Amino acid sequence: MAESNMVRSRIVLPKGQQKKFIETVQTKQNASIDTLAKMAKVSPRTLRDWKREKFLASYKVFLIFSRYANIPIPKTAKRLEQFWYVNRGALAGGKAIMQKYGRVPSNEDIRKKKWYEWWNKVGRFNTSSFLARPLHFRKPRQSTDLAEFFGIMIGDGGMTDYQIIITLHHTDDLAYSKFVIHLIKKLFDVSPKIYHRPKISVNNIAISRSRLIVYLKIFGLVTGNKIKQQLDIPDWIKNRAPFLKACIRGLVDTDGCIIRHKYAVNNKKYSYKKLSFTSMSKPLRETVFRAFKKFGLTPTISQNRDVRLHGIKDMGVYFSLIGSHNPKHLNKYYN
Repeated sequence: MAESNMVRSRIVLPKGQQKKFIETVQTKQNASIDTLAKMAKVSPRTLRDWKREKFLASYKVFLIFSRYANIPIPKTAKRLEQFWYVNRGALAGGKAIMQKYGRVPSNEDIRKKKWYEWWNKVGRFNTSSFLARPLHFRKPRQSTDLAEFFGIMIGDGGMTDYQIIITLHHTDDLAYSKFVIHLIKKLFDVSPKIYHRPKISVNNIAISRSRLIVYLKIFGLVTGNKIKQQLDIPDWIKNRAPFLKACIRGLVDTDGCIIRHKYAVNNKKYSYKKLSFTSMSKPLRETVFRAFKKFGLTPTISQNRDVRLHGIKDMGVYFSLIGSHNPKHLNKYYN
């Protein structure tokens, strides 16, 4: 619960300092907005809005940036706890509800509680054909397609006991979302639901199949917090090079980015492209690092959640050997 509160709390700084802090992190780590956004698990647009000081930034994200760049959060910072906005909005919301309904509706939490009581006592024992009929899905064998799906899930996916959700940016990854939807249909013979969440700039690709989740857990995916469990690539993928390449492609397409590195020598400006893969799971970072070396690349790895490829040669080898199905990455590389 404490972690959840921290995620929703906001940081308040004097004018100009929120922008300055983000710029300092960028400069010190030579990191783009896209790289920092991937690390913070927010959209680049959200991070740019924070940099412009259009909105209050997340306190937890500033803690992550502070550790990443090894710089302190300004002493002038104040933290607004979860639901800091409630007092300001409660009166207006209550007035609107009274105007619309003439009364305050019944408590939603009570309604849910009563439903769960009914489900545990009656509903789950109901043998009607509707409740008893399991939802269809295909059980795929181990393959490069399944390995790539695992990479996508380890990157931007999550599972509960009842639902699979893959979260992608609603504009930057729109074309890639179509590939992911097609891959899901091909593997499982299931058409996922798409939920657009414009307030946080994402599309959620969702599959509701409890038996499919049980099946995927057998192959190495987990429910719950992937970072706390330090999720790694399963052995059945590590042990076969074609599977490992496909899985890394899914990982980088979701949790990786292409960075343009700029520098100057004797007043002449130069630039080249880098590939950066970011994860807060140490075993996963080390597996990707070793896989890159296995495929003849020369990666670097840091304690700050980054595995990187530098230079024209490594980038060329990566895109010819492993490749990408994310048009965003392909456009950045080939342009």
